[in-house]
Amino acid sequence: MIFLGADHRGFELKERIRKLLLDEGYQITDLGNKQLDPGDDYVIFAEKVAEAVVNDPANRGILFCGSGAGVDIVANKIDGIRSALVFDLARTIQAREHEDVNIISLPADTLEVEKAYEMVKAFLNTKFSGETRHLRRLEELKEVEEHH
Repeated sequence: MIFLGADHRGFELKERIRKLLLDEGYQITDLGNKQLDPGDDYVIFAEKVAEAVVNDPANRGILFCGSGAGVDIVANKIDGIRSALVFDLARTIQAREHEDVNIISLPADTLEVEKAYEMVKAFLNTKFSGETRHLRRLEELKEVEEHH
């Protein structure tokens, strides 16, 4: 399942990406906001998506806010989440191949829909490399989570 979440600054981009994904037959759960609310806060939606994603290793999350930074920070507070703030296709692919990210955070203020969708598709279709060095680093990350 793919979970989406956005605040007011990410709302329009989320809606456009949601429609494109649905048109291609992806299973989507939109965790909000469901309407444009200039007074909403990104924390609520990022936490909902992160908690949903962590329940199943097959799940993926896509978060949207103006800078992408706020939702990324929130998502990474949840144990088991590996979220990356991505700005371009190369970083999106690397985040999947090297860090096995399960959420991407997108900066809605700076991304055009076409570029964002290309990044979303790469996120959904790129596999983790499984290389020894990347597996080792993910184990080290688990140790950090366990100590804090």
